[in-house]
Amino acid sequence: MAETLRHAVHVPNLREYGDPNVLVGLAREAEQAGWDGFFVWDHILHRREPPEPVVDPWVTLGACAARTERITLGTLITPVSRRRPWKLARELATLNVIAQNRVVLGAGLGSPRHDEFEAFGEEADDRRRAARLDEGLEVLAGLLSGEPYEHVGAAYELDEMRFLPVPPRGRRPPIWIGGNWPNPRPFRRAARWDGVVPEKVGGQLPTPAELVDVIAFIDQHRDPALGRYDVVAAGLTPGPDAEGAAITHAYGEAGATWWLERFHPSRGSVGDAQRRIAMGPAR
Repeated sequence: MAETLRHAVHVPNLREYGDPNVLVGLAREAEQAGWDGFFVWDHILHRREPPEPVVDPWVTLGACAARTERITLGTLITPVSRRRPWKLARELATLNVIAQNRVVLGAGLGSPRHDEFEAFGEEADDRRRAARLDEGLEVLAGLLSGEPYEHVGAAYELDEMRFLPVPPRGRRPPIWIGGNWPNPRPFRRAARWDGVVPEKVGGQLPTPAELVDVIAFIDQHRDPALGRYDVVAAGLTPGPDAEGAAITHAYGEAGATWWLERFHPSRGSVGDAQRRIAMGPAR
């Protein structure tokens, strides 16, 4: 098993979880119970009918950062193509200062395509959104470097500028890439960044054996000079008992560096999530 396996809570930002006070409370409870991270979805609408509460993840994570001291905080997954990357860079840099360098950005295409993109007049074509995602990540990393940066590309054009403050300890927040396995494109993308968050088409989660295949694919396409990267596995364990530990250990043996306890509004209430979080991670 990977000795570095860390455990995080992953929660929605909508429906019963669509209250920033609820999410801040869950983040505090996660830290107190010994979890290593707290991640929230990044949806802006998700579905129009029936209407449902949705909260902004960045404002919420700022409040979480102010009320916690240790746990890693971030989004999974932010659709970069619908954002101005310089605005996202400012939000991420500001959050990282509040959190004292314990922030991660999860990035990907995002879904559902209609209610999250077409309904707002945003680009819906997957290939064009992927191109904007790649260029947006390039701009984001350049601005977060703290060094002078300019850019001329297909979607964005920036005069030379320098974003301050410089990231704490000179290191920008890690960027993890989400994607549906076995579609190769997002995993080639992940090979260029700091981590990978794999799912399967339809929202199913990879098995440990499939996670081994994901890692082998990324290793094949990754420049060794980039160094180590995080591998995220997810699911739901019954608790910090032998059954729960067997699940997380299997993913750790496969090469995962993070386990996400993945809560969903259709699989239980906030109260159910609170009870599981309070039990602590299945180490």
